[in-house]
Amino acid sequence: MIKLVGILVIGLGFLLRWNPLLAVMLAGIATGLAAGMPFQEIMRLFGRFFVDNRFITLPIVLMIPLVAVLEKYGLRECAASIIGRLRNATAGRVLLGYHLLRGATSMVGLGIGNHASMVRPIVVPMAEGAAAARVPLTSAARADLRAHAAAAENLGNFFADDIIVAVGPVLLIKGFFDAAGVSVGMWSIALWGAPTALFVVLVGWWRYTLLDRRLARGARAVAEVQP
Repeated sequence: MIKLVGILVIGLGFLLRWNPLLAVMLAGIATGLAAGMPFQEIMRLFGRFFVDNRFITLPIVLMIPLVAVLEKYGLRECAASIIGRLRNATAGRVLLGYHLLRGATSMVGLGIGNHASMVRPIVVPMAEGAAAARVPLTSAARADLRAHAAAAENLGNFFADDIIVAVGPVLLIKGFFDAAGVSVGMWSIALWGAPTALFVVLVGWWRYTLLDRRLARGARAVAEVQP
């Protein structure tokens, strides 16, 4: 049981708002030490796994300066300006649209970005632009909106990637059940994944609708306080 101490370290790190990478690395070190591994061996494994998976980590590392350059030359402002011109656009509708788009692309194994490359530089400015065209945004409202934008990425990506049989997560689930000795067909996994994804879309629509109402209510409250 003590070997699961890494889970507690991750939970503590998120609770104390540590850097996620730092929390995960400390959790790995704590788990290795609890399992009786020498510290040098733990560091050697960190280095080996980084090199073995560099085709995953390097695109992420290289993406950061690319997004920074695009933001420097007005990517966020351009996205906000475009969506702000649409009359019927609201923050909730923008986020619901991205939720649906992310779910559709994830379902067929197509990656269109993540929090760093899509949500922060494009989706959040679009949602803020749509909201600012209707109501003034306070710092608390912006934080609430950005949290919903991050959730749209998570919900759209995670719950829709186990529907198409040829996509990796379905194969991963199949392998897990096979290793546990449970006979499950791949089409059965996909069949149960579809209603889950649909339910999450409905939950997302409800949350984004409440977000729009909350933003409007907050704007009215600010207007009443101001002379």
